[in-house]
Amino acid sequence: MLKVIFYLKAGKFNKSGESPIYARISYKKQSITMAAGKSILKERWQFTDNLRSVLKLEKEKVIKNALDLFLLGMEKKFNELLKIDQDFSLQLLKDEFKGETAVKEDSVSIIEIMNRHNEFFKRKVDAGERSKASYQKYERAKDLLITFMTKQYGIQDISLSEVNSAYVYNLEAFLKYDSSFKGKIGIQNNSVVKYMRMYKTACKYSIRMGIIDKDPFNVYDGKLHVTDAIFLTQEELNLIENKKFSVKRLEKVKDVFLFSCYTGYAPVDAANLTSNNISSDGNDNLWIMTNRAKTAIRANVPILPPTLAIINKYRNMQIGLIPKLSNQKMNAYLKEIADLCGIDKHLTWYVARHTFATTVTLGNGIRIENVSAMMGHTNIKQTQHYAKVLDMNIMEDMSKLKQKYT
Repeated sequence: MLKVIFYLKAGKFNKSGESPIYARISYKKQSITMAAGKSILKERWQFTDNLRSVLKLEKEKVIKNALDLFLLGMEKKFNELLKIDQDFSLQLLKDEFKGETAVKEDSVSIIEIMNRHNEFFKRKVDAGERSKASYQKYERAKDLLITFMTKQYGIQDISLSEVNSAYVYNLEAFLKYDSSFKGKIGIQNNSVVKYMRMYKTACKYSIRMGIIDKDPFNVYDGKLHVTDAIFLTQEELNLIENKKFSVKRLEKVKDVFLFSCYTGYAPVDAANLTSNNISSDGNDNLWIMTNRAKTAIRANVPILPPTLAIINKYRNMQIGLIPKLSNQKMNAYLKEIADLCGIDKHLTWYVARHTFATTVTLGNGIRIENVSAMMGHTNIKQTQHYAKVLDMNIMEDMSKLKQKYT
């Protein structure tokens, strides 16, 4: 919990020879100092045991009361921030206590809002609670804002009070039709909706911190377009599993891809797994136990025989469970694997995750609630998307009904 210690600032004196009283504030591994606004003679500070003894001088009683009020106000502000975020910085506590974060809405800008949120999000990344990739997306969202305002209005920032519905929908149109990234013009609908939601998230953070009163992005009502997820059938999965590659590079990519197919782990999660993530239950079943980097949600997955075979293959070759591969050329290697295996599908890392959700689990009768938990989804609606594409399951169920009417 919060710890506050009062002390005299060494080597500093006012005209009366008194030293200023400072507070050293500590929380977890953080520490910060700030002036308490009072001063006292060093001799009296020591004589009264830092004002902890029974005080007789009226001036010292006043100072003591002021320090008690300082402590009370600090603890009150600490508890307020703790309800919002347990990992807030002591600099924020200091600023809040001094009233320096009480910024009027008409003076705070949209880029300031993004910077404040992204700094907070980075602390979560540094603590291992969120992924670096998610942080980079928020930074990309901020850069897109600056580019939009530069081209649309000839400025690089704007007061939040000037962000109206016209601004919001002009921004959406810019993202969809005019933004450019790596030579490609325009962003697809689902990515645009996700960027707009990021702006909403940043504003909501500032509302929680008392910086602004309302979110101008609440007018936005864009929806994600649900598309069929690409996944491998069991036959296609078998083709890749049984294919032997003479090129080591392709063999490693194949193994990492199959690992994701049989565990549902995204590459960023799989790359960080070690033997410490493997646990055995009371029935000698092996589990991979960890948190998803994207959502920080616990996602424990039983180890299937194909998964164990891949783990055993690399057991003595590296620190992690499976090879760590750079994402830079992975999708190109997966395309090469698909061509060599005669699979006419655009393979990416997320095809592996979709394959786990559909073919490996739901397709074999695993309850959707359990699939959702293993995939680290925040709600079951995310998982229901995969259940819609399993026509083979419908046919199996209907064949039972068909027999009844035969």
